[in-house]
Amino acid sequence: MPVKGAEKKTTQPVAGGVPTQRRLSQLPRQSIITGFRDDDQDFGNMPDLSDEALRPVRPDDQLKLTDAELNEEHTRILTARNPQAAENIVRFSYKDRTFKPIPQVDQLAVHFQLDGNLIHRDSEEGKRQLVRDIGEQALGEVETTPTKAADTEGEPTTKEGEDEDEEKPKKPTGPAGKGKKLTNQFNFSERASQTYNNPCRDRETFVEQTPRSVFTDNVSQWSIFDAYNEDFDQQQKAKEKEHKKVAVKKDDERKKKFVVAEQTGDDMAKLARSKSASISLKILERMINQNTFDDIAQDFKYWEDAADEYREQEGSLLPLWIFQYDLTKKLACTNLAWNTRYTDLFAVSFGSYDFLKQSRGMFLIYSLKNPSFPENIFITDTGVMCLDFHPNHPNLLACGFYDGSVAVYNIADEYKRPKYQSTARNGKHTDPVWQVRWQKDDLDGNLNFYSISSDGRIVCWTLVKSDLMYIDVVQLKLEKPATEPDEGIPLATLGCGTCFDFNKQQDYLFIAGTEEGKIHKCSKSYNNQFLDTFDAHHMAVYAVRWNTFHPKIFISCSADWTVKIWDINFKDPLFVYDLGSAVGDVTWAPYSSTVFAACTADGKVYVFDLNVNKYEPLCEQIVVQKKRTKLTHIVFNQNFPIILVGDDRGNITSLKLSPNLRKKPKVKKGQEAPEGPEAENAKLDKILALIRDPDDTKNKSISAQQTSTVPATTS
Repeated sequence: MPVKGAEKKTTQPVAGGVPTQRRLSQLPRQSIITGFRDDDQDFGNMPDLSDEALRPVRPDDQLKLTDAELNEEHTRILTARNPQAAENIVRFSYKDRTFKPIPQVDQLAVHFQLDGNLIHRDSEEGKRQLVRDIGEQALGEVETTPTKAADTEGEPTTKEGEDEDEEKPKKPTGPAGKGKKLTNQFNFSERASQTYNNPCRDRETFVEQTPRSVFTDNVSQWSIFDAYNEDFDQQQKAKEKEHKKVAVKKDDERKKKFVVAEQTGDDMAKLARSKSASISLKILERMINQNTFDDIAQDFKYWEDAADEYREQEGSLLPLWIFQYDLTKKLACTNLAWNTRYTDLFAVSFGSYDFLKQSRGMFLIYSLKNPSFPENIFITDTGVMCLDFHPNHPNLLACGFYDGSVAVYNIADEYKRPKYQSTARNGKHTDPVWQVRWQKDDLDGNLNFYSISSDGRIVCWTLVKSDLMYIDVVQLKLEKPATEPDEGIPLATLGCGTCFDFNKQQDYLFIAGTEEGKIHKCSKSYNNQFLDTFDAHHMAVYAVRWNTFHPKIFISCSADWTVKIWDINFKDPLFVYDLGSAVGDVTWAPYSSTVFAACTADGKVYVFDLNVNKYEPLCEQIVVQKKRTKLTHIVFNQNFPIILVGDDRGNITSLKLSPNLRKKPKVKKGQEAPEGPEAENAKLDKILALIRDPDDTKNKSISAQQTSTVPATTS
């Protein structure tokens, strides 16, 4: 039995008389009792334990335990926990959006694992295999043993496989019988040990190392957005290439057809289809038109109304040509623009002002040399609401559409597709664009133009290489009336812009009209607030125009039947004219600072000259013959005394001004009539001074900042 308590030590004499200590656990079992080894058989020579040399010595550092402490049993519990398993595993929970510790950790530690295929002898599969082995052995014995003959009494012989043989008990098989001997003496058989496993083969090959590169980048929403934009641009370029290929194929097919026709046709047909004859044919066409419209061409050049000599304050308009096209009969004329270099060329845009009758649109390029047919035809998917020629590049035409997009066309392009166009991706308007205006090039020399829309935005568009960049210049916000109480958070509502115009002398200054009847004085440098606001009209403002010569005077017209002339420094209008119908458009004459013309919805054209009569028009003439035809736009030619008027049935009428509508002021004998912008400004200032101070009979010029306006109203 084991020794309880502290380990005891004993001494053993060695050679030389020096005792050595040895643990009792290292001595034989019998030597612990007798004090000697088992091989020492001389029990008579047992030394005396009273000898101090043989007395056991207790070390100083040995514990001194009592018998109760020595007899105490310490219980130790073995657990199945894996000491190597981590207990502080933390994983991110996507549900709670935080890191959480894992409560249960796998404590299983596998020391050895061998996958085998052992089948128990008493299992169903084991029994089936035994039956199969025994059946094969029995079948072999039957084939080797001869069959027994039947008895002479006629007993039927039994054959293998009959019922009687099946009812007899079979011989026991297995280890005790004569059955097939098992491969071993146990109930389990390892199939893997009974098969021959081929040795594994290792195949090695050498390949070149895959090139690697370290790449780091920060991904944000804007980078993803830019990537989508680049992909979209590539798709658009691919589509344009496909369109060009299709157009080239069509041209090739046409050329082939022409070649076939030239081979089969006569010489005149070949000449007509050749490119060299196109210019000659156009000249012939113009010669035919000149002969056809010879009387109108003579009136255009030489006609002067003789009746103007007998009426000093009245004039007349002579109708010249009416420009018509079959595809524009159901569309309205939405804008007119003369070319800045070619004085006989003008553009007309067509669309519909009715929201429920929107369809395709187009704009045509006409020439006074060929009134019978347009020079160029551009068809668009939506209505064209406005257009404007570039002052320095006569081939560039800016257009605004009903769907809110803007585009720049090259009218000399054969493909007749826009060079630049805005989309929903690059800041197009969300409402129809009512007016576009070209402006001076920016500091980088890039072309730019402005547009205004019903969504309350005035946008500057810049042509940069092949892209159309935009900047919001002003947002037309509606001011809350002072009578309404402030309840809750105020919502900023945008005004609906309808028209705008830039100052001729100060291009940073412009005015904008809205559907609410307001006219805002704005600047390109301030996009958060207006410089001033005029309560101009009670209904939508259709047009605002700066005076051609005077930098402080502008004119406006509205659907409330009025035309008003304003000074930019005063809140009240200088002149108010009630024309009895909605005024579609108004414009200043390019040759005089006091002449302006307006067209109304009842089919009339009015021409005023403030220098002759400040209260009534010099000419009031009905232009259209059909009833319910509204005049929409009017424009002066820069060189010829001609005005163009468009209506809502797709017709454009050209009118020539009589001498009284464009005559110069009278001067004394021996004096020359003053000419130039300064003379025109002085003439208009003289009239405005009379309006501001009617009692001043000496026509002294009075500063506009020091006087108050007295509006003159006519009916």
